[in-house]
Formats: sequence, structure tokens, C-alpha cells
Amino acid sequence: MLVSIMQPTWLSWIGYFDLIDQSDLFVLLDDAQFSKHTWQQRNRIKINNSLAWLTVPVYTKGRSGQKINEVEIDRKRFPEKLLFQIKQHYVKSPFFSDYFYEFEDLLLNHQSDLLCDLNIKVLRWFLDKLNIDTEIVIASSLNARGIRGSRTVKILKELGALEYLSPIGSYEYLNEDIGFFKNNNIDIVFQNYKHPEYRQVYPPFLNGASLLDLLFNEGKDALNIIRSGRLNNIPYDKITK
Repeated sequence: MLVSIMQPTWLSWIGYFDLIDQSDLFVLLDDAQFSKHTWQQRNRIKINNSLAWLTVPVYTKGRSGQKINEVEIDRKRFPEKLLFQIKQHYVKSPFFSDYFYEFEDLLLNHQSDLLCDLNIKVLRWFLDKLNIDTEIVIASSLNARGIRGSRTVKILKELGALEYLSPIGSYEYLNEDIGFFKNNNIDIVFQNYKHPEYRQVYPPFLNGASLLDLLFNEGKDALNIIRSGRLNNIPYDKITK
């Protein structure tokens, strides 16, 4: 069984969904430490010829060390401004009406004050639009405890996984902790992804935007476009040689 583990992020980019689409199980590391001004609370949309941040405002003052699943949204500043920005820059996109108003209702009617709950709810909405049916597991619901590679291996063992799919950007820390994986006979493979091009409202094409950009511009072709960027995954040993 192939499993990947990632922190819940806000309006994730398309490579995040390629990772989920490849996985038998996808684990959301909801109880890792929160870091402000990261993908945990912000992502990018296409604005004319550049990318701009869409940020969920959260409370951080006096809350140092809080976990992702403890972070609260600042409701005084969310979500009306963010929704206005999205509408302003995507209203002319081909599939805007297919997705925006449902997404708007999702944000306006979301009850929980926790950022993590919002990120997971939006993630599940995205997966539904893409028709990706990978099972999602919340890390805090598992018994596995520890840090870094040690906890990753414990999660994988608890789920019965023998293969771990990871973004290539995690190579350095996984290499430092490789002993945990080898001692438990768990193989690591790294995602090998080349961002595909697709139509955008305003040229030039810029990669790295949120999945919203792809949905608004390509509609039901979004999953095929995501998969078109997938190259053969790279085994851990192939990188170290």
C-alpha cells in the first residue's frame, strides 16, 4: 500500500493533488506545529501577469507553539475580502460559474473557527470536484506519536503501509532519518512532477497557482491536466547514487 503524508494546506497547488491521486491513503498531519505565513494559511492565484497571495487571517499573538489544528481564524477579516479578490480576477474565466458560487457558499457557511477544519473541508470539496476518491486519514486520530521520521514510520506501520510517497523537497530530512525506514522495511519513493501548462485568463502562463486557477480555467479537464504532469516516481536509492 502506497501512503503519502502532508500537512493540511490552504487552496493547495496542483502537485499536492497529484500526490493524493497516486496514494492509496493520504494522511493529513494536522497536529504538526503551525508556522504563520506559510502554505498552511495562504496560497496564490493568478492576477494579470503575476501571482498574488490569498491569505486566511488567523490569531497568532500570544499563541506561540500552537499546533495546526489549534489555530483559529480571525472572522472579522474573513472570508468576504478573499472571495471578492477571487471573483474580481476570475469572473471572466470559462468555468467561473461552475465552481465559484458553490465555493463561496462553502466559505460563507463554514461554522468552525479552526483553520485546520476549513482547510480539510476545502480539500474534500476539491477532491469531489476532481473525482479523486483516495481515503483521507487525520493524523491526530492515530496512535502514532514522535517526531519527524520516527513518527512518519509509526504512522505508516499503523496503517499497514510498506511504501511511502513523498515530495522531492523532503529528501534531506528523510535522508537524515533513513534508518527508521530501513529498520522497518518501508520503501521511500519521491514524487516526480513537472507542472503542466494550461490556459489562463491572462497571459503569460505562470505555474504554481492554487487548484482554483486550474478549475476556473479548465473545468472537468482539471484531473487529466494534473495527471499529465506526472513522471515516474524516483526510488530513494536512485537519488542517493
